[in-house]
Amino acid sequence: MTKALSGRQAQAARNDEVILAAARAVFIADPGAPISAVAERAGVGISALYRRYASKEELLRKLCSDGLARYIEESEKALADDREPWVAFGAFLHAQVDADTNSLTQRLAGTFTPTPDLWQDAARAAELNQAIYARTKEYLRPGIVVEDFGVILEQITSIKLGDEARTNQLRHRYLTLMLEAMHRPGERPGGGSELPGPPPSNDELTDRWRA
Repeated sequence: MTKALSGRQAQAARNDEVILAAARAVFIADPGAPISAVAERAGVGISALYRRYASKEELLRKLCSDGLARYIEESEKALADDREPWVAFGAFLHAQVDADTNSLTQRLAGTFTPTPDLWQDAARAAELNQAIYARTKEYLRPGIVVEDFGVILEQITSIKLGDEARTNQLRHRYLTLMLEAMHRPGERPGGGSELPGPPPSNDELTDRWRA
């Protein structure tokens, strides 16, 4: 049974959630923004923020650590999904769009030095991606590789139009179209076009995180 937090602990946890939400919004909009912009958006004093996070780099690491944890959680759910593999794959990608962890990848890659723990979590996420790919491969059009998944999600989460609800609606609209494009052509006339250019390599994707 989880021990209930004291009033002071509960308030500190709420403050931390506010700070992290503010940091996410600020740094996705502008990775070069100062940490004071986070304090202003969160409505807390800069000294209160520094008591929780000693530096901007520490705050960025926390954001990415939380993002990786959410990505891993959704990936594990996808592998436990006993529905038809293509249905489970589609649900996995839609869940990742809702989690919006790929926005962090787009904006924060290369802006700080990852810790060994972050590299370890990234390796776990890559293992899960491989397992999802292996289970889904027979449904995918020829030429698609596991490294395509992250880039496709980054493209989808780059969509920002209107308010948050409208943005989310459009992201799911275009993900649905993308899923149709990713599916093996089957018996369609011509069998689908060959994909131009090679897929992204793992080195290309991971090198972005080397500050």
